[in-house]
Amino acid sequence: MHLIDSIVAQAQEMAALRRDIHAHPELCFEEWRTAELVAQKLTEWGITVQQGLGKTGVVGIVKGRDGGTCGRAVGLRADMDALPMQEHNHFAHASRHPGKMHACGHDGHTAMLLAAARYLSEHRDFDGTVYLIFQPAEEGGGGAREMVRDGLFTQFPMEAVFGMHNWPGMPAGTMAISPGPVMASSNEFKITIRGKGGHAAMPHTGIDPVPVACQMVQAFQTIISRNKKPVDAGVISVTMIHTGEATNVVPDVCELQGTVRTFSLEVLDMIERRMRQVAEHTCAAHEASCTFEFERNYPPTINAAAETAFARTVMAAIVGEDKVLVQEPAMGAEDFAFMLQAKPGAYCFIANGDGQHRDMDHGGGPCTLHNPSYDFNDGLIPLGATYWVRLAQQWLAQAR
Repeated sequence: MHLIDSIVAQAQEMAALRRDIHAHPELCFEEWRTAELVAQKLTEWGITVQQGLGKTGVVGIVKGRDGGTCGRAVGLRADMDALPMQEHNHFAHASRHPGKMHACGHDGHTAMLLAAARYLSEHRDFDGTVYLIFQPAEEGGGGAREMVRDGLFTQFPMEAVFGMHNWPGMPAGTMAISPGPVMASSNEFKITIRGKGGHAAMPHTGIDPVPVACQMVQAFQTIISRNKKPVDAGVISVTMIHTGEATNVVPDVCELQGTVRTFSLEVLDMIERRMRQVAEHTCAAHEASCTFEFERNYPPTINAAAETAFARTVMAAIVGEDKVLVQEPAMGAEDFAFMLQAKPGAYCFIANGDGQHRDMDHGGGPCTLHNPSYDFNDGLIPLGATYWVRLAQQWLAQAR
């Protein structure tokens, strides 16, 4: 593995920064302390900073030896927010804020980009500009969308943008990237079925919404098995059914909620259309009625072919061709998708290792994202930072 020596030498310092962020988790659009820490470090290292995009976002601007006059520019993005969950770890850097935790590794993503920022500023051995994008509110807030709306790509014009996420279950020392969809779209639905309540011993006098709901849930799965092409991916999961207050009363209302995931907008359009039809017609068949609400949260994360091939070449030079794995698409969602809708780029995985990681001076925890015992593997920081540096250097060195 070909890591940058000076980044390796600063690994303990960057790990300490990461642990400080881990100990002070902040939820979406509340990353005031984290953003201030990031801005302070960037300024300390001689990097121009702009704060406030997407409310709590930070952008660092590193111009190369030409002062950025060549006009070329690339963006590197890390997310900063934590999750609303209670941490179960008891090490020294465990969360100090009850009900808030860095359980997805965004503290590590921030630390890797900070380590790269320091190197890029100290050496400036490139022509052009590197934009360091520290994004808020990935966990449900759509912080990437808000930064784009606030003018991220107009204020900081760049040719491409790249993102990275730590990934459990992949062997340590590997990375993964593939062209096309790599993360799914995230969507929510809520269906309120209205019948006519009555005595459960005399159901013929009312319209029971419960069997309507049961038929609806079953019928939704035929959308996946019969309306969608078998080679396309799609998931409909009804995860909540709320109805009734007493065992001898037929309720007036039954409410269904759940999620839909797809890798393409075409499949998503079809699923939303068919779900609405199934819901309305199933209700009509039972003389009930319904309201159908469908909210599109994050689009699919789709890697551009050329930028993916480029990033793969950079990875191979660092970890070896055999350690660059195929990026298996995941049905989880990622709001970096909004940036990839606006600019070409690619989103990769960096391996967190199998089982339990053990790094530096603490015992580590299970490598499972969104787990109350999770902790980012500090051993990834030099590799992630090296990747960011080499990616920026080589991107800007390409012939137009």
